[in-house]
Amino acid sequence: MSTKTARLDWREGRRRRAWELKEAGWTQQDIAAALGVSGGAVSQWLARARAEGVEEGLRRHPAPGPTPKLTQEQLAQLPTLLDRGAEAYGLRGQAWTCQRVGAVIRRTFGVTSDPSHISRLLHRLGDSVQRPIERATQGRDEAVRIWWEQRWPALKKTRAVKQA
Repeated sequence: MSTKTARLDWREGRRRRAWELKEAGWTQQDIAAALGVSGGAVSQWLARARAEGVEEGLRRHPAPGPTPKLTQEQLAQLPTLLDRGAEAYGLRGQAWTCQRVGAVIRRTFGVTSDPSHISRLLHRLGDSVQRPIERATQGRDEAVRIWWEQRWPALKKTRAVKQA
């Protein structure tokens, strides 16, 4: 059980305990003092329990979160749009980055999204973000190899050896 779930379950137990104490004849102020909450909170809990029933009224109700910007139909269309390739949208190369997917979503559906959300969206759809490899365009592979073999060892930090 995660910490968040345990905390919420504890709070639900506290609400149920307030109901039990009220049934035992305690006043709302005494219940509030015993549970370390405000009298208003106890009043709301008991009113909900009376209106909706003890099980439903005192059960935890997690926040639903914000409404999605893309509809289910638009989400279903997204893999088809991305299968066309990045070049079909005037982008250079075939790699799909979060920014590129965001641009396609913005052009097609008129919806803007944060790149971090687009990454989560792609993972939920079973896709992954592609990160292009950035290489020098000069094509000096031999010079790069020599640098790695000769210059890099001199620059690389090494662990200090402890003297006994």
